[in-house]
Amino acid sequence: MDEGNEMEVGLGGEPPNVKEAVPFLRVSNMGKSVRYYMDGLGFAIRRKWVVEGKLRWCWLAHGSASIMLQEFPKDGHDSWVTGGKVGEGVSICFICQDALTIYSQVRSRGIRASKPSVGNGMWVTSLADPDGYKIEFESYTDVPEGTVLLDEEE
Repeated sequence: MDEGNEMEVGLGGEPPNVKEAVPFLRVSNMGKSVRYYMDGLGFAIRRKWVVEGKLRWCWLAHGSASIMLQEFPKDGHDSWVTGGKVGEGVSICFICQDALTIYSQVRSRGIRASKPSVGNGMWVTSLADPDGYKIEFESYTDVPEGTVLLDEEE
């Protein structure tokens, strides 16, 4: 196998499932952050999620680089306030062909992962690395928002 093809094969000789890693940053002010990345750094909105007329999440791209931003409520449901701990507020999202397969694979290796659910038009399963950084594997779906995977263990 020549060097150019080594990255084309995953574990077990199968095509790789993971396609891209996109940093997901929780921000305190979406408008200010979007202006900074778009106007200041030249990013463009690739995808977005708007709730009641307010931009809640967006995927920004600049060439082949991408980043996701989301502003969370400061209190109540889905709130987020940083406590200054390592890894808190940092999520690395790996966009996959099939996040449900990744979920099964990591669980079979003894790694704890959240039960996959649909958010932002994607199946999402999350785990935490030893420092508390949130690692997410996601794949596009037409399944309705909020759907949770039912697996054999239930």
